[in-house]
Amino acid sequence: MNDPWWLVLIKVVVLFVVLLLWTIFNVWYERRLVGKMQHRLGPIMNGPFGLLQALADGMKLLIKEDFIPSMVDRVLFVLAPIIAGTAAFTAWAVIPFGGEVEIFGVKTYLQLADLPVGVLVLLAVTSIGIYGFVLAGWASNSPYSLLGGLRSSAQMISYEIGMGLSLVSVFLFSGSMSTHTIVEAQRNEVVFFGYHTTLQSWYWLMMLPAFVVYVISMVGETNRAPFDLPEAESELVSGYITEYSGFKYAIYFLAEYINMATVSAIATTLFVGGYLPFWPLNLVPGLDNPWLGPIWFAVKVQLFISLFVWLRGTLPRFRYDQFMSLGWKALIPISLVWVALVATFRGLGNAGLLQGPLLYLVIGVVVLGLLVFAFVGEKPEVPPPTRPTVLDAFAGGYPVPPMPGQALPEFSNVVAPAPAELTDVDQTSGGES
Repeated sequence: MNDPWWLVLIKVVVLFVVLLLWTIFNVWYERRLVGKMQHRLGPIMNGPFGLLQALADGMKLLIKEDFIPSMVDRVLFVLAPIIAGTAAFTAWAVIPFGGEVEIFGVKTYLQLADLPVGVLVLLAVTSIGIYGFVLAGWASNSPYSLLGGLRSSAQMISYEIGMGLSLVSVFLFSGSMSTHTIVEAQRNEVVFFGYHTTLQSWYWLMMLPAFVVYVISMVGETNRAPFDLPEAESELVSGYITEYSGFKYAIYFLAEYINMATVSAIATTLFVGGYLPFWPLNLVPGLDNPWLGPIWFAVKVQLFISLFVWLRGTLPRFRYDQFMSLGWKALIPISLVWVALVATFRGLGNAGLLQGPLLYLVIGVVVLGLLVFAFVGEKPEVPPPTRPTVLDAFAGGYPVPPMPGQALPEFSNVVAPAPAELTDVDQTSGGES
């Protein structure tokens, strides 16, 4: 893009203000929606419908005293939230809000920068943002913060792979890594398995497995419930931000909500048509105006954010081993198999081989292979039940929970003796026991 510097500056300022206001709205929106789910009112006192409550909470964090513990690494302790906040804002540089418009006589996209590898930039920026969480845990010199930072890094590695693989099929179908090009590719007619589609070719339906994997991965990537293990208050106090307060805490709070909107914007751009209007509204003349693109885009992103809130209000937190098994044993293999299938069909389609009986033969072989994999696989032998070994939980000086196959020793229920009856002297206010 060859925008003049003043237009780039206008886009940066507008994008920064929009993200701040959107975050304030999402804080209010989440509290109100969860309140409705749990038969509560949520914020209603300050401002119309309680809209000023989120603004008041943000102002409180900004003016609150900022403590820095004495034993922390002060340089990394201050640098960590800056990295997290910067990465959260930077990711929006390649997100398209609308098509080509004219601003003060200059034709431009409603997008800060349209890069030929825009999706790779998104993945790279979101990966860099994890340094803000890991360094926070390391620099805080606290066991709870360190465990929270390590959990964040393990969580990012586990779900970033599945997320990246789920996007490969989008690249194969659109033939580009430019976010603007991917959105425009969903506007046009597309050939799918040899057939022409006349409706909008949004990728979420044609690539449903990749879409489901991405939606699950984006919840794990943002540390949101039920995957909020890095900051589980029942285990780690507040995780990697335990030692933070004031403005630094506000940056992490802001980064969490911006990241939630970021992954929702990526899902909207790559799978749900981005700034394109909903069907059948796209058939109405005038509703496909590029200036209306930000409205359609915001509505779609807000629907994904509603999904985040819905999951938080309904599902309990996962156990950590369940969470890691889901990423490594389910999402990554499904993504690999789906990428192989899409690449095979795409290659055969480009060569003109997916026509007539060959198309049905290939689909039949794929379905048969999936059925064999699902139902005819060897069942693991179940070992005979054995008596669990008794665990001495205090053998190492610190109590540990039993592992599979272990059991705690049985303790007899000893009834404590009843307290002796109080004497007349004991019952007086000044008596001695």
